[in-house]
Amino acid sequence: MNYFRNLLKNIDKVLLILPVCFAVISVIMVGSTAYEGEFIITKDIKVQIAAYCLGAVALALVLLFDYKNFESMEKIIYAGSILFLLTVYIPGLGVEHFGSRAWVDLGPIDMQPSELVKISFILIFSSYLTRTRGSLMTLKGIGFAILYASPFILIILKEDLGSAIVMCVIAVTMVFSAGIDNKLFAKLAGTFLISMPIVYRFMESHQKERIDAFLHPENLSLTGNYQVWNSKVAIGSGGIFGKGLFQGTQKELKFLPVQKSDFIFSVIVEELGLIGGAVVIILYTTFLYRLLKIADNAKDMYGSLIAVGILAMFGFQIFENIAMTMGIMPVTGITLPFISYGGSSVVANMIALGLVLNVGIRSKIINF
Repeated sequence: MNYFRNLLKNIDKVLLILPVCFAVISVIMVGSTAYEGEFIITKDIKVQIAAYCLGAVALALVLLFDYKNFESMEKIIYAGSILFLLTVYIPGLGVEHFGSRAWVDLGPIDMQPSELVKISFILIFSSYLTRTRGSLMTLKGIGFAILYASPFILIILKEDLGSAIVMCVIAVTMVFSAGIDNKLFAKLAGTFLISMPIVYRFMESHQKERIDAFLHPENLSLTGNYQVWNSKVAIGSGGIFGKGLFQGTQKELKFLPVQKSDFIFSVIVEELGLIGGAVVIILYTTFLYRLLKIADNAKDMYGSLIAVGILAMFGFQIFENIAMTMGIMPVTGITLPFISYGGSSVVANMIALGLVLNVGIRSKIINF
């Protein structure tokens, strides 16, 4: 017990405070999307608060176990993660939202397996890269790494383009951090870009529509463009100081789509203006910087790769979500971490944060 208390003394307190800030912003803004003359504690708010409470418990439990214990569980976690992803195809259990069968019905709420599998993938891929690090300087070694990660990406890609892209970014960032030869990395990147038209041909129709919409932003008849157009109107109309909390007109008149999740940043900027949006971005920048410090100070390669993978996950999701509300990136359904509505996302984010804090406290205890 004393050992654990000593560990907790070394915890990054800023990374404990920031989720509380995000939680407050999330509850207020999710409530704003349902605001009609008064702030009402809706079912969505209750789910979000419950998810944060459950996530806090999960974070605490993650801290109890040394992250090194997960390294020896690679095969078990690998198989379990694949089976977990396939639960969306079980009749009566898997459900479809927005054209994607990526959720499972748990009664009061729907859960998205891919949110939790992102975390398990980071754990097992960190173990794999640590074990095979010496072979990453060869094309054969990289080929095996791609084969190792491909089942996750292919299963998720079938139903959830956004999560599949996040997984790709995580995998590429972790491989690069593990020490791949720069020339080999450039060749692989070039090959991937050349193969994009082939990948496009095998995408689902609703996924192709989102890519087409991004490439032709002037065509408002394409799925996604009308959403982005209204999002940009909301952001632009917010000005510097915003229209006032709960006073967003694009939101109130329901022109702004998927307000509580995908486009919640648009609601923030419309109501709180450029200043409100800048505060959110500053909070996220601080959050990512603290994750980077832990990754840099990790006591071993395995811990460093876990932190890097989680950093890549959060960093890309933050950038993609904010950028898509402005039309800079295609609409992919990626939510804004910690702030967008979604129980699965909030719990997964808290678990991911717990893992990074786990790496951090056990690195510091060794250093001191």
